[in-house]
Amino acid sequence: MKVPFTWKPTGWFMIGWSLDFPTGQVRSLRYFGEDLVAYRDDNGELHVLAAHCRHLGAHLGHGGKVNGDCIECPFHGWGWGPDGRNRYIPYQDQPNRGAQLRVWPVREQHGCVFVWHQPHGEEPRWEMPDIFTVFPQFETDPAAYYPPSPAMSRKQEREPVHPQIPGENAADSMHFQYVHHASVTPVLLNWEHDDHGWLFETGWPNRRSTEPDAMALRIYSYLFGLGGAISAFDGVDNYRLIFATTPVEDGCSDMFYSIWWPRLPGDTSDTPPPDVLERIEKEFLSTLEDDLEIWRYQAYIDQPKLATQDAKPYMAYRRWATQFYEIPPGQ
Repeated sequence: MKVPFTWKPTGWFMIGWSLDFPTGQVRSLRYFGEDLVAYRDDNGELHVLAAHCRHLGAHLGHGGKVNGDCIECPFHGWGWGPDGRNRYIPYQDQPNRGAQLRVWPVREQHGCVFVWHQPHGEEPRWEMPDIFTVFPQFETDPAAYYPPSPAMSRKQEREPVHPQIPGENAADSMHFQYVHHASVTPVLLNWEHDDHGWLFETGWPNRRSTEPDAMALRIYSYLFGLGGAISAFDGVDNYRLIFATTPVEDGCSDMFYSIWWPRLPGDTSDTPPPDVLERIEKEFLSTLEDDLEIWRYQAYIDQPKLATQDAKPYMAYRRWATQFYEIPPGQ
């Protein structure tokens, strides 16, 4: 997808689930056109650094190992700390105090992992909102839900989707009828935004009610910048999800989809029963593939010809999104 803005926006972006990063292990990553290395130190803290050793450029994610709270280069054993500084060189008495790797701020929440990206490496300007407390009107105890990973999470790699595009879906209630085969026409009930977040409320009219404003289902979605959306569903099934899009290179992104399903009374396992899991897969996890069938072949229209009901929220969202683009396209 060709877009008139950068694929390196500022904000919080998901890079995986906590289970992807076991203690004492090293993992190579690539996001925003850069090679990264993630490691969970011996104390269980997760760190993400620029991947290439400042000595002679070896990739720390290929053969590197964890040593205490450091990651050790596989080429000559140089140790790098969580602050990106060289901590030791095994064959000399002093480290290279002028050598430093870029540090990517990390936040773990309820089994999901996010990094802060700013094109020039600046520190976070706002905090990643909490997946549960952003909607305090619903159950906020994570123990009341089955954890999403690994059974109720999906990752789609290197899809041709810019992170602004999934966010535009939140302003587009009509697509549910055509893309996801909704049995009624959803209504965009409310939308508002603050500096870095955008809240959408969408309703599914209750055809069994004589009240015109009665809703069988309401979806509350909070967009945390362009990184993704945290959603809570208020209906027969009161579940939560997060849908996140993280650029890999110019032209493609990884996409992460996670569902927190209400735990059945008395069930202490981390996975729902097979019949529940089958239903979640069929009715909910499959919606990502529905969207991708559109996004994979979609062209970005800079000045779209919108229907009357779409125009105001759609264009307001696009104006709000411009704040996250701090460098020109292609940089």
